[in-house]
Amino acid sequence: MLPGVYTETKKDGTLYYRSSFTYKNKHISLGSYSSEELAFKAYLDARKLIRDDTFHLYDDFSGFTLDFSRIISILNFRDNGLYMKTPIYVRQNYFLYFLSPSQDLKFDMDDLFYFSTRTISVRKGHYFVADYGMQVTLTSRYGIRNHAVKGRDYRFVNGDETDFRSANILVINKYYGVNRCIHRKKEAFRVQIHLKGNYVIGYYEEEHRAAIAYNKAVDEAKKAGITKNFPINFVDECSNRQYAQIYSQITLPTKYMHALVQHKESSALTKM
Repeated sequence: MLPGVYTETKKDGTLYYRSSFTYKNKHISLGSYSSEELAFKAYLDARKLIRDDTFHLYDDFSGFTLDFSRIISILNFRDNGLYMKTPIYVRQNYFLYFLSPSQDLKFDMDDLFYFSTRTISVRKGHYFVADYGMQVTLTSRYGIRNHAVKGRDYRFVNGDETDFRSANILVINKYYGVNRCIHRKKEAFRVQIHLKGNYVIGYYEEEHRAAIAYNKAVDEAKKAGITKNFPINFVDECSNRQYAQIYSQITLPTKYMHALVQHKESSALTKM
């Protein structure tokens, strides 16, 4: 058997080859391969990366047998003394997570432990992270709701949409049905809900009060028999007691309540 190569057997009895090497007393797996020759090439690739410090992050590794994600892990171990299974390379005050040779994301060092054990994937231009068996949007880690619109509900301060450092992500509207606006020459939070048309519920100085107003509008819609799947805001700025007090103080617009009554009456007639 060639150096760095050993055999394994699948459940169906099929033989395959695994490759590994040891660096700084760390045993590193290099993956599985269909032939001994390919496994050995991966082993040689890893040794090249360790021994030749002229190899850098953005070099052309297309001639390597070794998987690109493992190349990044080995380069990071060589240069920074940190080995992680995910394709992370540590810079001075942040780290890069490589999705491909031409695409990487920037993160704060505070997120290093989290992403050292989690895989980021891309679907239709959106980033997802595997978190305890679930696929969640990367932006949700910053309090950005799933259906938020970039530019309206959040934006990247420096214009770089691959820079996920917390200082670069500005959340403009964090709650469903709530949008920051100018009302009577002052900054306010407008609450709006959509039934068969858009209904403005009101304007509030505080974002959490606006979020509670939206929730109350949803509750009333459900009482009227509207079965639309409205999202509900989780408001963590106040206690349960404070939430209940604010909720009881909110008066919904007459126009909106009248629309709910009409819907309820129309539904009753339809059932007759």
